[in-house]
Amino acid sequence: MSTTPARQIRALYDAETITVYQAYSPHIAEAAVAAGRFAAGFKRDRMTWIKPSFLWMMYRSGWATKQGQERVLAIRIRRDGFAWALANSAASSYDPDVHATRDEWKRSLRAPVRVQWDPERDLHLRPLPYRAIQIGLSGSAVPRFVDEWIVGIEDITATCREIHQLMRAGDLAPAASRLPAERPYATP
Repeated sequence: MSTTPARQIRALYDAETITVYQAYSPHIAEAAVAAGRFAAGFKRDRMTWIKPSFLWMMYRSGWATKQGQERVLAIRIRRDGFAWALANSAASSYDPDVHATRDEWKRSLRAPVRVQWDPERDLHLRPLPYRAIQIGLSGSAVPRFVDEWIVGIEDITATCREIHQLMRAGDLAPAASRLPAERPYATP
């Protein structure tokens, strides 16, 4: 039986930053890596989803093979920005255990950030019995993310593909050893 809480943020982080993942087309990813921030092709007027879970990103992008998601970026953002996002968020769906009424939940959707919990994934990308957080940034959250929070952007596509190759070859221990060292992330 798993001792992992049903909802827990797990991430790669240090004292100042937390790493989140996004997948993009080569055009957007290359411009972002070159500029050290999102530039050509990135649409500030759309919701952009950040994911602290590497394996959830691999599930979502098909190990960097899905169209428009061929490049995976590890984006180091300031922890105070991440905290702001969580403090200014609304749940992406109604939960009677959290919201007094459906109308209360609908009013909360004015927030610039959405939080969604989806099944975490194992190395084979199978769902686990606990959830990984995804954070959708829109409105006033997007310029904060792009212009204030980002500390560094790294294209980790080669690492993603290397882990996937090891998985396909049945080399599970070497594949697992290349995963980011994600650990529980305490939130206020």
